[in-house]
Amino acid sequence: MIILNQNHSEKIQQTILKEFYQLDNLSFICQITMDTMLSKLSKAVIFPYFADLIKENWQKPLELDIYITDPNEGRQLNFEARQKDYATNILSYPSDLPFDMINILPNVMLGELVICHEVVEKQAIEQEKSVSQHLTHLLVHGILHLLGFDHELGEDERLEMESFEIEILEKLGVSNPYE
Repeated sequence: MIILNQNHSEKIQQTILKEFYQLDNLSFICQITMDTMLSKLSKAVIFPYFADLIKENWQKPLELDIYITDPNEGRQLNFEARQKDYATNILSYPSDLPFDMINILPNVMLGELVICHEVVEKQAIEQEKSVSQHLTHLLVHGILHLLGFDHELGEDERLEMESFEIEILEKLGVSNPYE
């Protein structure tokens, strides 16, 4: 079960939140993503950021924070986190709780995803996709980052992460974004 906490910048219009960030829809995407990934734990896939987590803890509810922001705040956050001076589509902040703490808490905190909606919308138009399809892809991508997968570490890591994304997106009815 996913417990999703959603918040947003005051600059985000209510119409955008209602159209793209309905809690039920976001929860569904996150749940399918985590169900798919949790099924891989029995197949020797290791979640790099959670490698030391006791396997039984994955039976606990999973908690994820999502924050929707505007380009100005997105740019500031991207600079603080990655020293990149532009607003990016999504930032992933993995949980930094010690495993001893996670083991005793009632939920497994995955971390926080920060989404800059204006960038997501612009990219969707450029890539000739719907905003919903692109947002779905980015949520899946961000969750994989929260688990510790990183396409920027090398070719093998990129291919592994992309294969997970393609599999999950297919379950969500979204075509392969890498074709």
